[in-house]
Amino acid sequence: MIDKLEMFIALANERHFGRAAQVVGVSQPSLSGAIRQLEDQLGVQLVFRGARFQGLTPEGQRVLDWALRIVGDARTLREEMRALRHGVSGNLRLGVIPTALPMVGRLTVPFLARNPNVRVTILSRTSYEILDEIERLELDAGISYLENEPLGRVTTEPLYEETYRLLVAASSPLAKVSSVTWKEAAAQPLCLLTSDMQNRRIINQHLSSAGVSVEPTVESNASIVLVAHVETGRWVSIVTQTIADMFVRGPGLVAVPIQDSEARHLVGLIAAWREPHTPVIAALLDEARRVSKMRN
Repeated sequence: MIDKLEMFIALANERHFGRAAQVVGVSQPSLSGAIRQLEDQLGVQLVFRGARFQGLTPEGQRVLDWALRIVGDARTLREEMRALRHGVSGNLRLGVIPTALPMVGRLTVPFLARNPNVRVTILSRTSYEILDEIERLELDAGISYLENEPLGRVTTEPLYEETYRLLVAASSPLAKVSSVTWKEAAAQPLCLLTSDMQNRRIINQHLSSAGVSVEPTVESNASIVLVAHVETGRWVSIVTQTIADMFVRGPGLVAVPIQDSEARHLVGLIAAWREPHTPVIAALLDEARRVSKMRN
């Protein structure tokens, strides 16, 4: 039953029989057969079928909710038994908002030092994607904002507070000022993250509070693209302190503080709410608490 539920979850996530079969490592006929067997066992139709996948039936959506809980608990049980035999081990899939990527090593490096039998995959994701993929068991945990938008039923551990800088080329007259206001920043030719990024929505909120709005001529979902445009001297960007610390190391760029003591937003570790957590997630949450204490 567990194997069939895992195949069903893969089908719901991929919305394609062939891709779902690849995810779980079986042939497409085997996956289709398993779904039909699951329907026979439960006595309901789970999937609308045609020439291709056409979605879940209402009963299928309800079964998916149960499947996510059952498979999540089953994985926790397997990992706990494995930890009793071999210590904490396994694979950790960690989604991280782009602005937190420069600091993720502060969490993963000491975590891996304490848990050398764990393998970590770090994926850049938006805050929405992190919550969605944790719920669908495609991510084990994430690093995202903790305060600004609803998180749902999750476990969280704070890591650091995000603050903001105006990133300018060293040749810019702004490179010589001690600070700028949000209104002054808005008056510059800006390149910013795209609006699907929570960081951009936060920046828009601060600009709105200052009575201004912006229409940047360059947008990207990758911070390095913004940095590359700032280096030309034609644009400036509003970035987090973590991004500024990574790129303002040579003579080419300067990070100017933005005046606003309220412009701080908590970033932390997010995991699905579950008791008990898997040994890997429990160890990761412990490490997050150590990181937070070191910064306070």
